[in-house]
Amino acid sequence: QVQLVESGGGSVQPGGSLRLSCCASGHTYSSNCMGWFRQAPGKEREAVASMYTLGSDGNTYYSEAVKGRFTISQENAKNTVYLQMNQLKPEDTAMYFCAAGLVPSAACTNGGWTNRDGRWGQGTQVTVSS
Repeated sequence: QVQLVESGGGSVQPGGSLRLSCCASGHTYSSNCMGWFRQAPGKEREAVASMYTLGSDGNTYYSEAVKGRFTISQENAKNTVYLQMNQLKPEDTAMYFCAAGLVPSAACTNGGWTNRDGRWGQGTQVTVSS
C-alpha cells in the first residue's frame, strides 16, 4: 500500500498563491496516477488535477474551474506531487485531498478518474478570504 501525506494548506487572500505537497511512501510502485481532489462544505468531492506519473507522456487533467490557475507537477526523487495554486478565489476554499491510484493513462487524465479503488491522504484545508 502507498501512504500519502499532504502539506501546504492554509489561509490566503483572494489573488494569492499556495503550493500543496503530497509525499508518497510505501509501495509507490502500486500507483501510476496521482492527483488532487477537493471538497467544500455541503458539496461533493471533485477532481481538481491529475497526472500520469509513469513514463514521459506528460498527460495532465485540470478541471475547468482551475484551468490556467493551478499546476500539478511531480518530483520523482522525492516521490512528491505538488499543486501550485495561483490567483486563488474564495470558491477555491475547500479541503484538498491527495489521491493515488492504478489506472491506465487515459483514465487518469480524461476527467473521469474518481480514485474509487485508490489511496487517499488525510486532507489539507485551503481557505481563501479577505
